[in-house]
Amino acid sequence: MQFTFTPAAAEKLAGYVRESGKSLKLLYDTEGCGCALNGVPALKLIETPEADDRKGEGSPYPVWYDPKQEVFFEPRLRIDFNEARNAFSLKSDNQIYTVHMRLLQ
Repeated sequence: MQFTFTPAAAEKLAGYVRESGKSLKLLYDTEGCGCALNGVPALKLIETPEADDRKGEGSPYPVWYDPKQEVFFEPRLRIDFNEARNAFSLKSDNQIYTVHMRLLQ
């Protein structure tokens, strides 16, 4: 998977990623959703990736992800940040996954 960050998202994440030394991981969170197909995308700061995680190409940050969850996403994703809503969004050329993506620490 390939991840592109808008300048707003890259700037917002800089303090979290660079200062903490942690990496980003894309999750498909199904907790409380009732069905594995009704998940919600989220970003999580992680110390180290899980044994099966894959590293996606990212500019300016690489993003880890669980290959079992790859089926829920398109190969090229864009992460943005909206200052007015104080929220991240996850989009592709074909769809908007969420405009209120959480950053889990």
